[in-house]
Amino acid sequence: MEDNKTTRQVVKYTFYKLDALAFLRLPEEKQRAAKLDLIDTVRTFNRRMLLRSYTLVGMRSDVDFLLWTVAEDVEPVQELETAIRNTALGPFLDVPRSFLSGTKRSIYDISLPEDSEKVDAEARIRIEPSGSKYLFVYPFIKTRAWYALSREERQEMMTEHIRVGRQYPNVRLNTTYSYGIDDQEFVVAFEGDDPHEFVDLVADLRLTQASMYTLRDTPMHICLAMPLGEVMDSIGGAHVSDLVDEDVTEVGGWLPVAQEDELAPESSRLVYYGTQQVALFRANGGLYALNNRCPHARGPLCEGTLSANGHGPAVRCPWHEAHFSLETGEVLDGPSPRSVETFRVKVEDGTVFIARGEVE
Repeated sequence: MEDNKTTRQVVKYTFYKLDALAFLRLPEEKQRAAKLDLIDTVRTFNRRMLLRSYTLVGMRSDVDFLLWTVAEDVEPVQELETAIRNTALGPFLDVPRSFLSGTKRSIYDISLPEDSEKVDAEARIRIEPSGSKYLFVYPFIKTRAWYALSREERQEMMTEHIRVGRQYPNVRLNTTYSYGIDDQEFVVAFEGDDPHEFVDLVADLRLTQASMYTLRDTPMHICLAMPLGEVMDSIGGAHVSDLVDEDVTEVGGWLPVAQEDELAPESSRLVYYGTQQVALFRANGGLYALNNRCPHARGPLCEGTLSANGHGPAVRCPWHEAHFSLETGEVLDGPSPRSVETFRVKVEDGTVFIARGEVE
């Protein structure tokens, strides 16, 4: 049984296919209304989960676009799919493929002997998508023979595997686990900006000893990151991206994230701001919001310890001893190499809003 205090996450990759033959026969005004309905519906989930959209049009024939979602529980993921089915575009969408998984601490030592500092496997428990242009996604299953090996044998092969991956620092790996909740054992999702670099990485990984124990690693998907309005344009039919206002999370505007009465004094909770995980605090009589990732090792600040000293209210990272000011995000002490981003906070009619940067 996994013993850690850090909240694990539910991760879902949902691939959609448009019934283009039926949809493109609709009048343009109905096409446009259906796309806008889906965009508006998906945006209502911004405060409940991390959500990123990608097109696969022109890259695969069996799926058209992907929604990558990360949440604390299964329920928001299920509710999002129900909401999408109830949009005007829903009757024209099929889900040929989806992968459900969860985060988990790796059972292997993911550090290399030559590393100057140990890599913290705890970081695997929280998913934080980067701003990369491409996402490469595939399910992964090991052979039964792999599990019959000793842990030492598997660790040796994983060390070789990790060493190859380190040769491609611009390709970022997100591994999540599907044991018992979906057909695959893992879902592998790499982020990067150069498809050729990813081809070279996978080719090199094929030469490792661990690859001999791969039972299945298909279908593979290359997904191009786009705002949802542009994704809708990519599937064909009436254009809508020029009609869609930028989401508040894209322009730095105010987003409702919680009700004020949900926050007890001297408490915290995790909220979402588009693709950002934000730690919302009620401390020392005020409300504060920081990026949830400690810059030192990506520890979840929403699970940290609150304190107050001569610098005002502060939070200590639950993984290490870094302390941050809730007011400024400044590092007060500890190993963090830099401050953490702060968000503006306001309350209107009992609803807590947060925003990035300067807004009206």
